[in-house]
Amino acid sequence: MLKRHKSIITIVVISLLCTCIDPYTPKLSGYSSLLVVDGLITDANTSYTVRLSRTFQDQNSTPPPVSDATVFITDDAGNSSNLINKGSGVYKTDSIRFNGIPGRTYVLHINTSDGSEYESNACMMNPVPEIDSVYFETDQQLINNETQIQKGISIYLDSKEGDNNQYYRWAYEETWKFRVPYPKKFNYIKGADPNFPGFVAVDDVKEFCWNDRESDEILIRSISNGQTEKIKKQPIFFIATNESNRLLYQYTVLVKQYSISKNEYDFWTNLKLVNETGDDIFARQPYSVLSNLHSTTNPKERVLGYFQVSAVSQKRKNIIYDEVGYLGLPFYSYGCSTWAMDPGFWATACMCPPPTWDDVYQHMSVTSDYTFTEPLYDLTGDILLKMVFTRPECANCELSGTHTEPDFWKDIKW
Repeated sequence: MLKRHKSIITIVVISLLCTCIDPYTPKLSGYSSLLVVDGLITDANTSYTVRLSRTFQDQNSTPPPVSDATVFITDDAGNSSNLINKGSGVYKTDSIRFNGIPGRTYVLHINTSDGSEYESNACMMNPVPEIDSVYFETDQQLINNETQIQKGISIYLDSKEGDNNQYYRWAYEETWKFRVPYPKKFNYIKGADPNFPGFVAVDDVKEFCWNDRESDEILIRSISNGQTEKIKKQPIFFIATNESNRLLYQYTVLVKQYSISKNEYDFWTNLKLVNETGDDIFARQPYSVLSNLHSTTNPKERVLGYFQVSAVSQKRKNIIYDEVGYLGLPFYSYGCSTWAMDPGFWATACMCPPPTWDDVYQHMSVTSDYTFTEPLYDLTGDILLKMVFTRPECANCELSGTHTEPDFWKDIKW
C-alpha cells in the first residue's frame, strides 16, 4: 500500500516538475498536500477498507494518515453505509450491514475535519466471470540485465466466459508453512552441577511457522474485441524456487479476479507506466493518471487515488513440496550449520580449573550469539558428550514468521 501511495504521488511530482530534459534540482516551495484515497469494495462477504492519507515531499517518508474524517458509501437504491474509523487513516465497512451487489452503482463520500468534502464518481459494480482453475508450470526468467537465467515456476489462471467483460485486474495473497532445520528443543540450566548439567525440554518448539505476502504488482489485461471470451493461461506471477523457503514445505496462493471499468483500467495502466520508469522523472514523459474522485467544496483541488468497485472471483491453489521437488529445479537452502561443543574444545594443559559446561554455554550463547538446541549423549544415555548450537534464525521460526496457524490453513498429507 505504501508503494502504491508513493507511485501516485510520484506522478504528481513528475507532472509539475518535468518540463525539460536538462537535469536540475527541483524547489518544492509551492508544495501542497493532496488527499490520497485507496478504496475497494466487492461482492465478497467481508469488510472493505478505504485508506486515506496525504502526499509528502520526501519519497522515503511514510504518508501521513488522515484519521479524522467521516467516510460513507451510498448506492443508487438510496442506501447509505458509514465506515468505521479504525485509526491511522483506515476506515472499514461493517461486513454484516454492507455488501456490494453486482449491477448496483456506488459513490464514496469523504468529509474531513477542516470542512472539506470529497466524493467519487458513480461506479457500477460489474459482474466477473468465475475462475476455472489456478495452476503452475515450470518456467524461467532472465535476470541481471538478461545475462543469467533464473529457474522456478509460474502461476497461471484459466477463467470461464464473461458477460462481454473487456478489462480485468488480478491480485493474490500468498501464505506458506516452513520449517527451521535445527529447532531449539531444550533449555540449558546454567549453574547446575558442572559434571551433570541440567536440561529442560521446551514446551512449545518453534519448528513450524507461517509467512505471508500480498501482491504489489499491477496485473491488468484488456480484451480489445469485447466479445465473450475465456481467459486462458493468464500469467499471474513467477516464483524463483531458490530465492525463498516458500515451496520447501506447504504453500498456498489465493488469486482474485476483478472485472474493471475502462476508466479504472486506464488508471492502472498509467500508474504502471510511471512505476516502470524506476522513479526517474527524466526517463520518459509523464503520464496523466486519472482519478475518479473530486472535491465538492473546491473544484480546483486535485485528489489522488481511485475508488475501485468490482465483483470478485477468487480461487485458492495449494502446493506441497512433493509436487515440485521432482522437477529438477534449484531450491532454497537455509545455509545453517551446527556446532557440537564440549569443554575439551577450550581445554589446555595449563588451565586450572578446567572449562565447564557453563563455560561452553557462556561462550557459544552469550559471547558468540548462538542458540543452544539440544544435548548429545552416548548410547547409554547417561554420559553427556556434546551440546549443540546453531544460529538463532535456524532454531526459532518466529524470527522470520508467525507461530500462529492462519484460520483458513489446512495441512495436506504428503
